[in-house]
Amino acid sequence: MTAASSSPIQHYENFPVASWLCPAHLRPAVVAIYHFARTADDIADEGSASAQERLDDLAAYRADLLAVQNNRIEDMAISDRWPSVFVPLQTTISQFNLPEPLLSNLLSAFEQDIRKTRDKEGYASETELLDYCALSANPIGRLLLHLYDIQDADALRMSDHICTALQLINFWQDLSQDIPRGRIYLPVNSCTQFGVDRIDLINLNQTQNATNLIAYQAMNAMATMQKGMQLVHIIPGRAGWELRFVIQGGLRILDKIKALDYALLVKRPKLTKLDYLVIAWRTLWM
Repeated sequence: MTAASSSPIQHYENFPVASWLCPAHLRPAVVAIYHFARTADDIADEGSASAQERLDDLAAYRADLLAVQNNRIEDMAISDRWPSVFVPLQTTISQFNLPEPLLSNLLSAFEQDIRKTRDKEGYASETELLDYCALSANPIGRLLLHLYDIQDADALRMSDHICTALQLINFWQDLSQDIPRGRIYLPVNSCTQFGVDRIDLINLNQTQNATNLIAYQAMNAMATMQKGMQLVHIIPGRAGWELRFVIQGGLRILDKIKALDYALLVKRPKLTKLDYLVIAWRTLWM
């Protein structure tokens, strides 16, 4: 997983962590969920561990998650490894009755990422990539909606669109960094459709075909985001404003991608202080 830059909180995947807009009574829960996801991300992504070592650590991490979900923290297999994660998380799970599959799905996404990077395997199709987003991104939005006691099917669907769009924007923003690390998120079927050779991608060769493909993917991310944007009018109070800011941050990254003529194999868009002013202005009028 790579860090996104569409919010002042750089990590985890545009996850707004206990910002000043978050109601005080929910901050401990938001922080607990964030630290769970962030620590798992570090296990999967940071340091010099081998792929198998990362998978083994995530398996132990998953065992601890299962223990706290079953309210058996005293039986955690390796409870001395991540107490700062799982003790607060158990409190949050108990207090808010968090849906069990959502946290587990995040771990499945990390494990999938490790295996695909290890095997130098990309995503065969758009469908496979979106299935990955359903594990890696969508659970975050659903967990936050759960904290606000919003469980309407339309709201959940809009949240999924927003989270998937943010994940896709993150992928396209970071192409020049991810590909050298063996992470290719551009689907094989789309590469074939646009005549993009895998060797050109690995070599970060910005051909016209690659530019056309990236432009297509960026426009898809925009369309996906637009399907969920009405959610800001459903979420009440400060949380709704925070979501507006996160959405506008993602849209601003898409603006920057377009300004770079989609040459993301050789350039990476970054937000400046001026961009944050633009985001704030657009947030007010959303």
